Amino acid sequence: MSILSRRAVSASDVISTTAHRPYEDVQALLTGTLFVALGVVLFRHAGLFTGGTAGLAFLLHYTTGWSFGLLFFLVNMPFYWLAWRRMGPVFTAKTFASVALLALLSELVPTWIDIAALNTGFAAIAGGLLTGAGMLMLFRHRASLGGFNVLVLWLQERYGWRAGHIQMVMDCAIVLVALVVVGGAQVLWSVVGAVVLNLSLAINHRPGRYMAV
Repeated sequence: MSILSRRAVSASDVISTTAHRPYEDVQALLTGTLFVALGVVLFRHAGLFTGGTAGLAFLLHYTTGWSFGLLFFLVNMPFYWLAWRRMGPVFTAKTFASVALLALLSELVPTWIDIAALNTGFAAIAGGLLTGAGMLMLFRHRASLGGFNVLVLWLQERYGWRAGHIQMVMDCAIVLVALVVVGGAQVLWSVVGAVVLNLSLAINHRPGRYMAV
């Protein structure tokens, strides 16, 4: 068998992988949302923002003092219609579960860990990486964190545009709006966190790679 043939068989094996079992989806949703919740806790502790509907929830949280988890859950409500119409009922159900889990975990995790000191740069980079890794787990199992995630995944599947690139543009725009709420240094580090997060998505979540099964 030639090298080319072996490569073709290998690619075929990847594409024909059997569907995820329900317990595998549950494990991915729990693990992915926990990773994102840890990233959210780091961002919030350092006074940083992120993008997407989480960024909108952060803006409202900082300006009103309301619970981030509750705001995040509410901000995502209008996007479920798009998820249902464009991505199907299974994707929508998993996304709703992921959003609810993140809303809950983002409030519970700070009661489980105590951060005495946190470097802002580390919070931006580690928070971005944790959030990106968690989102990749959810994407791999046909789920998302709602809001803009639903939109960028649909655009990737419909037009082949890279999810990470689209998300990066939206996220950076939201973070820049934060200039009216926090200082320039916090916004700069928030942009760093958004870039780190979305580069991890752009590199690891491309059209035709890791197809949802």
